Amino acid sequence: MAAAANREPLSPPAFEAERQRAVDSSGLLRGWAASDLQRIVERAAKIFKAPIAAISIIDQQRQWFAAGQGFGTDETPRSQSFCAHAIHRPGEPMVVTDAAKDPRFSDNPLVTDNPGIRFYAGVPLVDRMGYALGALCIVDTKPRDEPENLIELTLLAHEAERALKR
Repeated sequence: MAAAANREPLSPPAFEAERQRAVDSSGLLRGWAASDLQRIVERAAKIFKAPIAAISIIDQQRQWFAAGQGFGTDETPRSQSFCAHAIHRPGEPMVVTDAAKDPRFSDNPLVTDNPGIRFYAGVPLVDRMGYALGALCIVDTKPRDEPENLIELTLLAHEAERALKR
């Protein structure tokens, strides 16, 4: 997220050093398990009729897409990442029904420019030690109500977690 003059930037989650070590040792930043993750992303996009879906890994300075559909890029700065917010609450989905009206995201370049994000729903992907490495997310360029079935998104996130642990 781009920090507005009257707003503090998002601080890293508790235990950030340990979380980053978990990301580094996971092999994810080298593309491990990409085909399994891509199938999960495609299913999420189809189930939720979302033009954009991704599995992101949150690194020190960037959000890297281990799998994705509709973003048109492999990474974004962590400061612009919605998923970097989601990892603060492992085990809990994060939903933004209209990013243009949400003070955390209203001036974010991913909202104000391409791809024009309005709706976001993401579930943190947690490793065996309990560290959120990233998130499975669905995104739309139109505002939406909260998805009726966040349980389905959570189940897909658990499937992604299992793929990451292989």
